[in-house]
Amino acid sequence: MTAPFTMQDLRDHFAHCVQVFGGVTPSSRRLGIDERAIRRFINGELPLSTALLHDTAAALRVLIAEAAAAETHIAATFGAQPADRQTPPG
Repeated sequence: MTAPFTMQDLRDHFAHCVQVFGGVTPSSRRLGIDERAIRRFINGELPLSTALLHDTAAALRVLIAEAAAAETHIAATFGAQPADRQTPPG
């Protein structure tokens, strides 16, 4: 059995999600929350709610769908690379 998440674990995970969105500003736009509030959630000045975490998960699903659609468009336009030729970004 795994130990329950601590509030710090949840804040750290929320901060990671903010980075996945591209930072505080894009997260603010996607979640419809003031940038200052995003920072306050991350640093513990505001408590993270279950609703916020559910909203974050939903926004991540939208981001995944958008990324998949973009990848499909690129693959359709330029052809997919064989798996052994794919290189990670960066």
